[in-house]
Amino acid sequence: MKKTIALVLTVLMTLSVLSACGSNSAPAATQAPAAAPAEAAAEAPALSGSVSTDGSTSMEKVIGALGEAYEQKTGVTVTYNPTGSGSGIKAVGEGRCDIGLSSRALKDEEKASGLTQTILAYDGIAIIVNPANPINDLSLEQIAKVYTGEITNWSELGGDDAEIVLIGREAGSGTRDGFESITGTTDACQYRQELTSTGDVITTVAQNPNAIGYASLASVKDTVKALAVEGVTPSEETVKDGSYLVQRPFVLVTKEGVELSAAAQDFFNYITSTEANEIIAGAGVVSAN
Repeated sequence: MKKTIALVLTVLMTLSVLSACGSNSAPAATQAPAAAPAEAAAEAPALSGSVSTDGSTSMEKVIGALGEAYEQKTGVTVTYNPTGSGSGIKAVGEGRCDIGLSSRALKDEEKASGLTQTILAYDGIAIIVNPANPINDLSLEQIAKVYTGEITNWSELGGDDAEIVLIGREAGSGTRDGFESITGTTDACQYRQELTSTGDVITTVAQNPNAIGYASLASVKDTVKALAVEGVTPSEETVKDGSYLVQRPFVLVTKEGVELSAAAQDFFNYITSTEANEIIAGAGVVSAN
């Protein structure tokens, strides 16, 4: 009898131990699946579609670099239509693109129409001449007198005896608006040629030893020479510290009350974050963030 009781007690103790082991291991079995929803919630939703931008030809380099980086990061395509600042502002106002691009600040009437500006970066407007031109530095006053026709020969500035050929941008260009506003020559410039893109201005000045023009500093090539203004050479550093006087904002234009697509909003957030600063600097302009 005693052996039977002992045997029963042994069996009961064994079952108790097994039960305790089973209850201790159960939480471990349920903990792993519980972490899965948290991990899934942390993952960003996949983006799809494309983002359309339209406007300033001066912003081609910086938007191109940002668009390429964003596409590599997300797989979303960013398109760029170089129509000029005025056209880009109009396009976003009419809903023909996601984000408008302007190389000038919005005017009061544009803001009143429901448009909003966000400054992406600051860009110097380089005063450019042919590399063969001996002139290296001009004052703002001299530049204004040249473009309004008060000074017409390079010899008046210490250069060769040759007529100055004035090259500029078309009406509605952000670069033209910025240049004329800074030099005080709005609606008074005596242009020989009014061209529709930054590239055209650079090419024309590069081909004419007597020409002078203006272009986005970020777009200037070795085919032309950028003049110092008031003794300050245009560069990223002098634009950033404000010592180079001929500079303007690069602006992203959106419409109030119109929600961007998920991809467009994500692109907007990306290019206005500090994450994009290195790319913006690499494009030759100074980030506003």
